[in-house]
Amino acid sequence: CLAHQEPLPDFGGLHPDPNLTYAPDLVRAMFAEDGTAPFFGLAADGDADRNMILGRGVFVTPSDSLAVIADKAQLCIPRFRDGLLGVARSMPTSTAVDRVAAKLGITVYQVPTGWKFFCNLMDDARISLCGEESFGTGCDMIREKDFGFALLSWLSILSYENRNVPVGGKLVSVADIVNEHFKKYGRSYYTRYDY
Repeated sequence: CLAHQEPLPDFGGLHPDPNLTYAPDLVRAMFAEDGTAPFFGLAADGDADRNMILGRGVFVTPSDSLAVIADKAQLCIPRFRDGLLGVARSMPTSTAVDRVAAKLGITVYQVPTGWKFFCNLMDDARISLCGEESFGTGCDMIREKDFGFALLSWLSILSYENRNVPVGGKLVSVADIVNEHFKKYGRSYYTRYDY
């Protein structure tokens, strides 16, 4: 099901950022307690470069999303079959991806806010993945924050995690993946306020 998919110059009077504050309809749907919550939800901003990932009853912070993608990349995303060069995050994010990078034996870079800093690292072939606090996730094959990359990464992860589930069996959910990630790496906390 798609919502707000018609391109409008004023975004239909809505704020275009994909976050908990500005996507209340999606958040309500994903956290519905009456059994109607969808399995997977994703919001994009007006130009489809930022993304917000949700599962049934769970919101995945941008930092946790980057960390999960980095952890699962080699197994689930063919582009990264040979591993990651490194990862980068903007300064206002959490350290979630730092622990993944340490386990993978790759470098993590912390950069000031601004996508150009990620691009410099990509141009120097130092990183494969990057993310920022404002819901941007990207990789070195695109060189931009890209909703499509985040969406396909999460769909690849969900597909991989559910590869052995028989038809009608209980699916591995976004919440299952994130909770398993927290058990493996611990959890980082940070807050972004949108007014």
